[in-house]
Amino acid sequence: MISFIATLEKVKAHDLRRHAATYASRSGVPIEIVSKVILQHTNLPTTQIYLGKVPDTESMRWIENLYA
Repeated sequence: MISFIATLEKVKAHDLRRHAATYASRSGVPIEIVSKVILQHTNLPTTQIYLGKVPDTESMRWIENLYA
């Protein structure tokens, strides 16, 4: 339990936001929905910039850490 709390203290709100968007995108949610609904970006290219920078290995690490 203590290690779980210590891990959570290192996680920032922006990290969770990015994880949610990446997870949704990799799960097949259309990028338009990820952009407008989850991230509330006004421009689709903004979302494409951020999602393009998240490698699959980092995405999987976040998913494993959050759902382990």
